[in-house]
Amino acid sequence: MSAKNGILVVAETKGEKLANVTLESLTKGRELLAGVGGELSIAIAGANAAAYVDAAARYGATKAYVAEDGELATFRSGPYTDAAMAAIAAADPAVVLFPNTLNGRDVGSRCSIRLGAGLVGDITAATADGGRVTVLHPCFGGSLIAEKQTTSDPQLFTVRTNVFERVEEAAACEVVRLNVDFSPAGLLARVLDVVVENAGLVSLEEASIIVSGGRGMGNAENFSIVHALADTLGAAVGASRAAVDAGWKPQQCQVGQTGKTVSPTVYIACGISGSIQHKAGMQTSSFIIAINKDPEAPIFTFADLGIVGDLFKVVPALTEGLKRRAA
Repeated sequence: MSAKNGILVVAETKGEKLANVTLESLTKGRELLAGVGGELSIAIAGANAAAYVDAAARYGATKAYVAEDGELATFRSGPYTDAAMAAIAAADPAVVLFPNTLNGRDVGSRCSIRLGAGLVGDITAATADGGRVTVLHPCFGGSLIAEKQTTSDPQLFTVRTNVFERVEEAAACEVVRLNVDFSPAGLLARVLDVVVENAGLVSLEEASIIVSGGRGMGNAENFSIVHALADTLGAAVGASRAAVDAGWKPQQCQVGQTGKTVSPTVYIACGISGSIQHKAGMQTSSFIIAINKDPEAPIFTFADLGIVGDLFKVVPALTEGLKRRAA
């Protein structure tokens, strides 16, 4: 077993709750402890970080390293990295799990440099034995799934959202408050304003169902049928790079190698051909439904269910059918 102390999950928050990927990391962390040893802890940073401790305890965290400061009210790379490093120093973990989100990859990579330790990103499976963690990591646009270990300590990983279960197992959680020594360079940037586009819509990273549109949508106005289906299912709306490049949807909706990597329970692709770049961002979805008029579209080679037809007839019919069933 490693001489270091267990597993530390670096938390990400979504509004007033811990992000799903953090709860999934805590659940997987409990499982990995059998092969790592030590305890399961969590690092939480924010202006009101202590408010999230109860949720962490419900998912098995026995220690919470809490960094509360006005400098952490809004995400900035420098202060959040300082907070994560303070938690790592206090916990001395064998393994650190970061979320594989924009912020999580930012902080994880910066901690990797400061620690002089290797980082394996975007893991989709993990086992532990003898203190070492072995993970699966999609490479080359998802065309290869590599089995990897880090050779340095602590072992650092970023965890893909929605690939691990979220299972509650309550524990008594000790709170350790951190006094973070913020680096002057990290404080040079200031957040003057935060503008949230599409507020209230389901987040792609958190969604269990995603409906995405591609080049086959034809124009931005036609995405209304995608939104109608998504609303009926309580789903998030995504888009291929072709649709984003055409200006039909904003970049934050892009799914793929150069966009967001998602793993929902159901992924519905409307008018998306299924290029290797798009496949890389959604192929770990539990169930993939493809709607395309081209029977030779690559997406049909890896979809679980394929519908060959005019999406402008199929998608509205599917929406109406779901509405009738719900009624």
